[in-house]
Amino acid sequence: MKDPYTVLGASKTATADELKKAYRKLAKKLHPDHNPGDKKAEERFKEVSSAFEILGDPKKRALYDEFGEVSTRQGFDEAKARQYAQAAASGGFGRGGFSGGGGGGGGPFGGGGFQGEPADFSSMFEELFNQQRPAGGGRGRRAPGPEAGNDAEAKVEVDLRDAVLGAERELSFERQVVCPTCKGTGMQGRATCPQCNGEGQIEETARLKVKIPAGVETGSVVRLAGQGAPGVRGGSTGDLYLRITVREHPTVRVTGKDLLLDLPVTASEALAGGEVTAPTFEGPVTLKIPAGSQSGRKLRLRGRGLPALKAGGTRGDLYVVLQIVLPPDSEASREAVEALQKLYKTDVRASLVL
Repeated sequence: MKDPYTVLGASKTATADELKKAYRKLAKKLHPDHNPGDKKAEERFKEVSSAFEILGDPKKRALYDEFGEVSTRQGFDEAKARQYAQAAASGGFGRGGFSGGGGGGGGPFGGGGFQGEPADFSSMFEELFNQQRPAGGGRGRRAPGPEAGNDAEAKVEVDLRDAVLGAERELSFERQVVCPTCKGTGMQGRATCPQCNGEGQIEETARLKVKIPAGVETGSVVRLAGQGAPGVRGGSTGDLYLRITVREHPTVRVTGKDLLLDLPVTASEALAGGEVTAPTFEGPVTLKIPAGSQSGRKLRLRGRGLPALKAGGTRGDLYVVLQIVLPPDSEASREAVEALQKLYKTDVRASLVL
């Protein structure tokens, strides 16, 4: 087996994105559709696909970096491999052991070969790879078990009204699905599947109707079980995670679970008091303004804020913040202001100190 880093033309310190770019560039260049009848290109395409199958998977890449080519064999057991390597490094195999230096031959972990394998060495090697001798002769290997599908993620922007009341939205997002050409095997006959390049899955745009629960905030994550990528070899399907962003509202501010609404009132309503209508996301409410209210006074409407996202939580409140609006400038309004001015007994800014 060729070194997958060399096959992809990447360094061992390459990031996951750099490896993916290198793979896509080569796969596009060497794809059989672009090189009809070119056997060399076809073989290189298979090598590139096999290399990325190892390095494109974080766990497989980590095992390859630690153990080398032996980690790619079917039935590889990393725990036993570490025990095996530690015993070899400490001379724990008794006579023979490993030869020194980095010469040819190559043991299961790279480096030198064996100098004289002890009688029980082959059984240890079989145990390392979970090999058994089936009835009838040759050695068999355990088939790899099921693997769960990857989780998917989608970003969702909602209005504040949706966050308060909940909503249903239709989303479009990219996710992995089983390749329809090879049915998830990655192969078409003896060749690598040309549609999925041997990965067994392809990316598609999924459309899904989802319910946005009441009470979401910016940063909330909503999990939709079983809406992610499909599993491999009968493994469970991954989940879809929605990352929520609540858009700013033009007139309502959000503070934790509480909402603040600026409510314009006339000077006479603020001075004399009275009942006014205030809007909420669940419909208008009648609000009583105490006589002598000033601009900035907050009137509390219990339970009209953001609902609790989790059961048992407490819903926030809606605070109506009074904003006194004066009438347009006119001779009559100026006469009225002069009359009001005579009612001030103290300097309204006397307590303002910086």
